[in-house]
Amino acid sequence: MAEPPTGRTYLRLILLGAAIGIPAALLAALFIASVHGLEHWLWGPGEPPWYAVLSLPVLGAIIVVLARRFLPGDGGHSPLEGLSTAATPISHAPGVFLAALGSLSYGAVLGPEAPVIALGSVVGMVANRYAKFDTQGASVISNAGQFSAISALFGGPLVAGMLLLEGGIGLGARLLPVLLPGLVAAAIGYLIFVGFGTWGGLDAPGLEVPDLPAYSGVHLGDLLIVMVVGVLSSLALARVHRLGTRVSEVKLPMPALLLAGGLAVGLLALLARALGANSQDVLFSGQTSVGVVATADSTKIVLVLLIAKFLAYAICLGCGFRGGPIFPAIFLGVAIASLGVVWFDLSPTLALAGGAAAGMAAQTRLIFSPLLFAGLLVGASSLDVLPPAVLAVAAAWLTTKFLDRRAKPTVETVAPAD
Repeated sequence: MAEPPTGRTYLRLILLGAAIGIPAALLAALFIASVHGLEHWLWGPGEPPWYAVLSLPVLGAIIVVLARRFLPGDGGHSPLEGLSTAATPISHAPGVFLAALGSLSYGAVLGPEAPVIALGSVVGMVANRYAKFDTQGASVISNAGQFSAISALFGGPLVAGMLLLEGGIGLGARLLPVLLPGLVAAAIGYLIFVGFGTWGGLDAPGLEVPDLPAYSGVHLGDLLIVMVVGVLSSLALARVHRLGTRVSEVKLPMPALLLAGGLAVGLLALLARALGANSQDVLFSGQTSVGVVATADSTKIVLVLLIAKFLAYAICLGCGFRGGPIFPAIFLGVAIASLGVVWFDLSPTLALAGGAAAGMAAQTRLIFSPLLFAGLLVGASSLDVLPPAVLAVAAAWLTTKFLDRRAKPTVETVAPAD
């Protein structure tokens, strides 16, 4: 990569990063409000009727088919590929918006982070049409829009900036000048959500669990449990991706695979309801359900939610829905940690922080972003969770790397013999 820009060009990048933080955050807020508004209108309060649970994911699949078939950009990149920070062309914005709306509002087990990042990138690309930076400058501005847009989802500019930092760590010292415009944009964008002065900001729901008991005084048993949680979270997410890949390889046309996936997700939610769980805790990203599973007091309910979410997540990853992969992974990590709450009287606050950090680390293969996110999630009164969360992340990361290395020879030996 070329040397980062300097002088007036770099100052323009920083100022433009601050400027696009506002429209990027506003567009993200519009998208999130649209998703949640449509979700509430479709599903209503409480447990919806069985036919809604069965039919709405299928209707959402139809919307995704239309977006992917008739609008540019295939509705965004596949969630099986993880999060992408590649610049999103302006023409792809309608398809990304519609495909994500049809996925997230209708119950697909994916998160809002991928479409929010893509829409933030679009804002950066629009700004670059007028600023006319070179390729490197355009990439920096695209990243600035992305990280402004996701700042509310991950609790502020610090997690967004850390994601950017860890994702580009291969640039070494050259990364810091590239990072600064994005971090400024994330800070400005976050002010749009939380407000400043007498203005209260916009209401954009992220991952938040109220009324957590304070956690203090780490015990040896807690450390052992969260390390096991880290290992199990990585193993579970590796299986999710393997199953999702198999789903994506099913020999069906894209529309048929999507419709079948929507039907399967609805059936899993109904089966979980029949076994005593809430179907709404199986559907969707898991943002509003992590508190439910973290404080559950029944092994049966935790296992039902864990297994049903595991299968629904894998199906949604592979069948063609569009959304992000992080929040369902966080739910799975928390669900695994919640077994420690039921069996070993682990603190639900530690289960939430350790499980969220382990699930996020296993999915993203990052270290510091999950830890920072876990600390923000539980609040300043429970920062004693961070030492155990470090061990959870370390166990998850090491297990994931071990599984990656173990899988590489299988990929490398598929070439035909001479």
